[in-house]
Amino acid sequence: MGYADIMDVETSGASAQTARQDNLHYAGVEASHTMAKTDLERVRRYKSIINSVAGRRGIDPALIAGIMSRESRAGNALDSQGWGDHGNGFGLMQVDVNPRGGGHTARGAWNSEEHVDQATGILVDFIGKISRKFPNWSKEQKLKGGIAAYNMGDGNVHDYHNVDARTTGRDYSNDVVARAQWYKKNGGF
Repeated sequence: MGYADIMDVETSGASAQTARQDNLHYAGVEASHTMAKTDLERVRRYKSIINSVAGRRGIDPALIAGIMSRESRAGNALDSQGWGDHGNGFGLMQVDVNPRGGGHTARGAWNSEEHVDQATGILVDFIGKISRKFPNWSKEQKLKGGIAAYNMGDGNVHDYHNVDARTTGRDYSNDVVARAQWYKKNGGF
């Protein structure tokens, strides 16, 4: 894979705001790991899709699993048609269809390989944009910046030390990285 090893990316994990979604009274990496573990059986339902897309796109499958967990709780936070975020996000990885946001046209069923491939393609595109915008960042920083951009767009990534300043919960990339690290170590991804 041409991207950094997810296990080498630094992370502070979930914010207290994100951890409260699961009524956790603690934050950080431990909270991210708890939420990843909660979602494990749902994420595993999509393991063959995740592995197929990851191989095709050159992305660590644990990262796709981490985004699924964060974005939709592996489908658990979606309505019966696969919509979340008040109708602005579609599918397991919540492709942004809002014209004032990502403006994407959702492809495939909400839980399909086509959807996961589209979303992972968007992630890969953002990693590329961040890599070009910050050529002196390390591979790990570029990967983390691309994850943040997946949530809020590359125009909102201004520096590495505040990479999550404008992300949902102000912790998106840190939480996703911590969840992905858990899935890599404990989830079989």
